[in-house]
Order: sequence, then C-alpha cells, then structure tokens
Amino acid sequence: MPENYLPALPSEQLWNRSFILCLYNNLFLFIYYFAMLTVLPIYIMQDLGGTIKEAGLALTLFLVSSIAIRPFSGLIVEKLGKRTALRGAGLLFVMFAFSYLLIDSLWSLLLARFLHGFWFSILTTVNVPVVNDFIPEKRKGEGMGYFVMSTNLGVVFGPLIALTVIQFASFTALFALLSIVTCIGYVFSLSLKVQEYPQAVETDTVQKRKIGLHDIVETKVLPISLIALLVAFAYSSVTSFITAYADSQNLLSAASVFFIVFAVSMIAVRPWVGKWYDQKGPSSVIYPSFISFAIGLVIVGMMTNQWMLWLSAVFIGMGYGSLFPCMQTMAIQSVPKQRMGHAISTFFALFDIGLAIGSVIMGLLIAYFDYSFTYLSCAVMVIVTLFIYKASAVLKKPAQTSIS
Repeated sequence: MPENYLPALPSEQLWNRSFILCLYNNLFLFIYYFAMLTVLPIYIMQDLGGTIKEAGLALTLFLVSSIAIRPFSGLIVEKLGKRTALRGAGLLFVMFAFSYLLIDSLWSLLLARFLHGFWFSILTTVNVPVVNDFIPEKRKGEGMGYFVMSTNLGVVFGPLIALTVIQFASFTALFALLSIVTCIGYVFSLSLKVQEYPQAVETDTVQKRKIGLHDIVETKVLPISLIALLVAFAYSSVTSFITAYADSQNLLSAASVFFIVFAVSMIAVRPWVGKWYDQKGPSSVIYPSFISFAIGLVIVGMMTNQWMLWLSAVFIGMGYGSLFPCMQTMAIQSVPKQRMGHAISTFFALFDIGLAIGSVIMGLLIAYFDYSFTYLSCAVMVIVTLFIYKASAVLKKPAQTSIS
C-alpha cells in the first residue's frame, strides 16, 4: 500500500480536518485573486501612470495565460502527481505574489501578471481533486458546494480588504499583506496528506508516446462543460459590468453591498442545496437555480434604485451560486478518479472561455444598445441554456453517486 494512501472516510464525516484545510487554502487563494483584480486598475493608473486600456490589458493577460495552460493542467497534475503539483504550483504562485513588491514599471507588471496566471490555473485545477478525496462519497454535492462557496467568499473579502487597506496605506503595503495571505494558504496546503493513485503512476511510466487529445481533454465532461460555458457567458455581465452599470445609475455606493448580499444569499441556501443534490439528483437543484439566476438578471435589467440592485443579488446568489458547484460536481462524478484532473481542466477551460468571450460581447452590446438590454438578453440566454441542459445527454446519463 502506498505510504500516502488514505483510508476511506466515514460516510458522514464531512467536516474533517483535511476538508477544512482545503477550504481555508482555497479561500485565501481567491481572497488574493479578487483583491488584486479590484485594485490593479487603480494602481496602474495612479502609481504607474497607465491608462484604463493598459489596466484592462493587465487583467486580461492573467486570464489569457490561465486559459492557455488550462487544457494542459490536467496532464500536468497527472504526470507530476497531485502532491507535487499542489506544492510546486503553490510555491511559485507565492513567489510571484511577492514579485509585485519589486515592480517599478508597467511592463514589469504586465510580465508578472502573464506568468502569474500559469500557476493560478494549475492550482485551481489540482485543488479540486485534492479536496474531493476528503469528501465522503455520499456527500459530494454538499461538500463541493461548500468548497465553491469558499471561492465566492473571496469575491467579498478580497475587494473589502483591498479597498480598506489602500485608504490608509500604500499599494506596496497592500501587496505585502496579500503576499502574506498567499503564504498562509500555502502553509495550509503543506499540512494536507494528499492521496495519489497508483494507476496514474503506472500510466506515466509506461506511456512514452506523443501527447494526444485524450491527454488534454476529457470528452465525458464536454456536455456539462458547454453548459457551464453558456452560464459563464451570461455571468460575465455581472462580474465585468455590474459596478459600471450601478455607477451609471448613480448607485456606485450600493455596488459593494451587492456582492455582500450575493455571498449571504449563496451561503443561506448552501446547506439545503448540497443535500438536495445528493438525495434527489442534480436536476432538483439545476432547474430552480437557472430560474433564480434569470430572475436576478431581469431585475438588474429593470433596475432603478439600490433596493432592486440588492434584490437582484439575492436571486443571482441563490441561482448562479448554486449552479456552478452543481455543474462542477457533475463533471468530477462523471469520470474515474484518475481522470479527475483532466475533467476539471476541461471544465474550467470552457468556463473561462465563456467568461472571456462574454466580457467582450457584453461590452459591445452595452456600447451599441444599453445596460438594460444587455442584462435582459442575458436572462433570456439563461432560460435558453436551461432548455439546452434539459435536452442534452447530461440528463440521459445521470451523474454517479460514487466516483470510485
């Protein structure tokens, strides 16, 4: 028996030590990510003398490198092993976080952002199969729901920390603080006893052939990944333009509350959503989540005051906040454990592409029409995606309750 083999967890022991460490590790990673996403445009324009276009380029380069390496992330995890990939990518991510303290020009920042995206992609890929090993088989939906919630909490705490610190200290002080945050998350990952799969090691030593499509894409997850792409496309209207839309309605001060309400509503339904998924199947959650997401987008499109903005956050939080973990869980449950890294890299690659393309298309729609038309169009698209999901092969082959 391999030295780092882990025995099966008791069927009801979800909140075990390793699962909690995974949540903290993921939370700290995304606190850093969303904090940097919030303050970099301000930093570029105020301290580096850049323009809004150059600020956008810095944000885009991170996403470009992340998407570029994403299809190969599963292969990297398979070849190196989860433990080496987790610790190696984590260490490099921390090192690049500290590199921002040495930046003295826009070009050095752009280079750092581009290279930083590679390690972020590998980390977010390997984190999923690692945490999956510490979730009991009968509570996969519930466990993955909490794991994704730790990501979404980063949406709240990251910008909150970043915007608070820069009011009282320099950007250098903020970058130092965020670097320490990544270090703490890395320490949590070092405390994990990561399980490796003997079959993956054997495959690695035997196969000495050219890399094929099977090595970078998991075809079994393509149906649900394409659904995720469409969901991400619609969700990009929220991540990229909700603040600008609020500002155009003189509601900028209410925009920060939007993300807090989003997180609270998502957390409020989390205990029930995971249990429904595990007990009644994914569609019991998917259908109402699509409808809730669409209602939230309709309210945004018709928004005239801060109360409508906050009400939309409730429906989007319950809808999108439940859709994403369910789709991710369906992806990992559709493949053997040895192919989980490939499944997650395929899933995230298509999801990231949806976000990237969506941001561009939404910007064009807003420019040629207006915000209201764009958000109402996204609501229609979400309903269309619901029917695509219903008609897809995803429902013809139910997700497994066990991935062993």
